[in-house]
Amino acid sequence: MYLTTEKKQEIFSKHGKSAQDTGSAEGQVALFTYRINHLSQHLKVNRHDFATERSLVKLVGKRKSLLDYLKNKDIERYRAIIAELGLRK
Repeated sequence: MYLTTEKKQEIFSKHGKSAQDTGSAEGQVALFTYRINHLSQHLKVNRHDFATERSLVKLVGKRKSLLDYLKNKDIERYRAIIAELGLRK
């Protein structure tokens, strides 16, 4: 499996407040970005996997809505997570 418990804890400890803080917007955005990157690599090899393509589009939408929430709530946190993850916003 590509997303183990240790990997999740590493993502949340790096981008969230702690490894136990799985509900922070920054941690969720980082997790979604990791999953989006993994699914993108999968789709480069398996072009006709339409179920994965649909789940990728849904994940991108979830990440976008979380980023919009973060931008409206606290613009500094939004700018920090965009710079950390290297997203194009």
